[in-house]
Amino acid sequence: MQADVERLNRLRWRCRRGLLELDLWLERFVQGELNRFSAEEFPLLESLLEEADADILDWLEGRQAVPERHGKIIERVRLSV
Repeated sequence: MQADVERLNRLRWRCRRGLLELDLWLERFVQGELNRFSAEEFPLLESLLEEADADILDWLEGRQAVPERHGKIIERVRLSV
């Protein structure tokens, strides 16, 4: 249980990116969805957060095609807003 709390806190912190537009997307997502994540979904978000901020923002805003490996999590972020 403690590990889950630590993982959630670490992900919340990693969602603070420093790019205002991206922070707005991820902040809303974290507030509404992160506590509902299943164990299988955590790696999806962790993998996404390894990407460059500009790429994540472009995928969220539809300016670039979303790589298949990030499709599910990008869609979930989009739907949470």
